[in-house]
Amino acid sequence: MLGGGQLGRYFVMAAHELGYRVWVLDPDEASPAGRIADRHIVAGFDDPAATAELAAGCVAVSTEFENVPAATMHSLAERTVVYPSAAAVAIAQDRIAEKSFLLDSGIPVGPVAFVRTTEDLDGLADDLFPAVLKTATLGYDGKGQRTVAGRREAEEAFVELGSVPCVVEKLLPLDLELSVVLARSVHGEVACFATAENRHRDGILDVTITPARIPYDLDVLARATATRVAEALDYVGVLAVEMFVVDDRILVNEMAPRPHNSGHVTLDSTVTSQFEQQVRALCRLPLGSSRAHSAAVMVNLLGDLWPAGEQPPWPAVTGEPDLKLHLYGKLEPRPGRKMGHMTLLGGDVESVLEAALRARSAIGIREDP
Repeated sequence: MLGGGQLGRYFVMAAHELGYRVWVLDPDEASPAGRIADRHIVAGFDDPAATAELAAGCVAVSTEFENVPAATMHSLAERTVVYPSAAAVAIAQDRIAEKSFLLDSGIPVGPVAFVRTTEDLDGLADDLFPAVLKTATLGYDGKGQRTVAGRREAEEAFVELGSVPCVVEKLLPLDLELSVVLARSVHGEVACFATAENRHRDGILDVTITPARIPYDLDVLARATATRVAEALDYVGVLAVEMFVVDDRILVNEMAPRPHNSGHVTLDSTVTSQFEQQVRALCRLPLGSSRAHSAAVMVNLLGDLWPAGEQPPWPAVTGEPDLKLHLYGKLEPRPGRKMGHMTLLGGDVESVLEAALRARSAIGIREDP
């Protein structure tokens, strides 16, 4: 596993349950995945000796995040099995490549333009604004982006972000934000999890609701669109496709070539979790059932809840019989850092959402004014 964060940790746990041993490559000695792996190679992702050791010792390699150096992925693929492919990861880690791929594949996206130099800003259409200017690479969870009202603000933001290649995406009146997490096998078998309805705060996922409260036809369209993306990529593994709903239209925002934060609900609400599906796809096993047996609402737990290092008031929620608390074993809480999540389960999505919001409030997460 390339990467030692919480996504890698859950992969290690799922792989162990299926009888596999796992090595983790991550430079952090205290990484959540590395601490429970059979072996933790503490080195950078571009360390040739470390990647050679990984390739020699592992029959298959996957990743838990999309910013692994492309050269590392290509090098590993020459010596062992790597899923998802280096090509798919390279597309997902560059917003210009990603939007170009989606447009070329006929996948619907919102109005967008690419900016590589200040001269490119002069050619932007007036009706593209207001917009969000995002760096083409390395941005996530709201980082590396600015909201801009017009061309002048876009020019200032472009300089603030380092004058690196960017995409400019028109701000749209969103009805909802959705995600579809799916698994695709080497044989082209696809298993979609329930469409998720997502709420964000400060660019970071706050609450995920499954199943999404959308009409049946829109749900079918969301899952079909995600499947089209996976098939166009010839993808193998777990893929998350994030989407906007605008006037009953599905527009793809971005994709993640790995398990996804919104897919954490599958740990408790689904026959097969997204992490077990990742193991199955990587090891060329048949995919498991993606059937949900419960409605589920997930609440992210960020480092902001640990003021001065103090533990949040877990007794306020651990007595809830339909709540599952997941902490990731990270040693240092920081504002905005994902430290864990809690999932509420039940038969009716509205009542589950009400219970989740009560639990969220009980540990000190306040609603936006």
